[in-house]
Amino acid sequence: MSYARPFAGLKVVDLSQGIAGPYCAMLLAQYGADVIKVEPPEGDWARTLSKRLGDHTAFSIAGNLGKRSIVLDLKHEAGRQVLWRLIDGADVFIEGFRPGVMERLGFAYPAVAAANSAILYLSVSGFGQTGPLAERPALDPVLQAFTGMLAENKGFDGIPHRSNVIPIDMGTGLYAYQALATALYARRDAGGTGRHIQASLLETGANLQVVRMLGSYLENWTLPPGRAPAGTFRTADGWIMAIILHDREFQPFCDAMELGALKDDPRFATNAGRLQHAALVNDTVTATFATRATAEWCERLTRARILHEKVNDYRDFLDHRQVSETGLIAWLDQPGAPDPVPVPNIPGTLPLVSGTARATAPSLGQDSEAILREHGYGEADIAELAALKVVGGRISARKAS
Repeated sequence: MSYARPFAGLKVVDLSQGIAGPYCAMLLAQYGADVIKVEPPEGDWARTLSKRLGDHTAFSIAGNLGKRSIVLDLKHEAGRQVLWRLIDGADVFIEGFRPGVMERLGFAYPAVAAANSAILYLSVSGFGQTGPLAERPALDPVLQAFTGMLAENKGFDGIPHRSNVIPIDMGTGLYAYQALATALYARRDAGGTGRHIQASLLETGANLQVVRMLGSYLENWTLPPGRAPAGTFRTADGWIMAIILHDREFQPFCDAMELGALKDDPRFATNAGRLQHAALVNDTVTATFATRATAEWCERLTRARILHEKVNDYRDFLDHRQVSETGLIAWLDQPGAPDPVPVPNIPGTLPLVSGTARATAPSLGQDSEAILREHGYGEADIAELAALKVVGGRISARKAS
């Protein structure tokens, strides 16, 4: 065990698909755990989202770095028997099916705990394990709508907009990881007894918005605008975000923007006053930003020490000197990708190194044979399972005799 690989020696069986559960398991792998990703014959459905790179997409790369993949048909009894062998000696079991699916397959928590009392069993769901919506299918944008996030993200057009960066899915992966990491720590003093941990997109959506939700409640459900001027403004060649946080910043802001009329108007000396006349203030600022290029405004606002930033797209972001000098991005070779792909180094871990197991997402079933051999299956056994199409992926065993 080390700071770089504190979970070395831990065995994780990951049945989850999509991104929330897989991202949680990927983080365990980044800290040294042996994560066995169990996929159906058609593969994790994340392998079909967005542009395909062989049998990978952006989702499957981000969610599976450092894992090993085995293909198992759990609809077949022999496939379920393989899964039981994988569960033997495992520390963590992760599933992301709708409530009831694991019971039907025979791998609900009571059954798994009976076979392995030390296992930490994580269930990731959309709406939780109980309640009237428990069995509904769920995706990130659905939970953004349900939890109020869309309503809080109205544009100037007044239309609720979803966030494309899937914050609820990614947040669920992070919350689930912290729950597992904490449970692994606690298990040392719990007599080696495991437990059932539940995480849902519903819980994540609520927790990510706790400040906004509390503020809305305390303001009788109607939050006033926070600051003025504040927002995203069109420039002569792009967009810029700027915000006046403290009243003392308003006059330097006006000097930088050459807005003497606003600076000298006593109505605008405080944020409360500016909010009373927010339309006038923001309209004036909007018209002024449109007269010059983004770079010039950034230079002026930087000198005035005003909170601001150019609105970057991902290409701008990846090309920025701040990103390169902090070593934020690792460019990784991946199966099926013609060129290295950009993956952020995970906070608190060692940088990813292209070509290493930790920095590579497995192809579908690439480790099937190796995993089967590690769990006591001989050549004839593997060949028979392959012939029955119970296992798939890279199988080189000869036909069963």
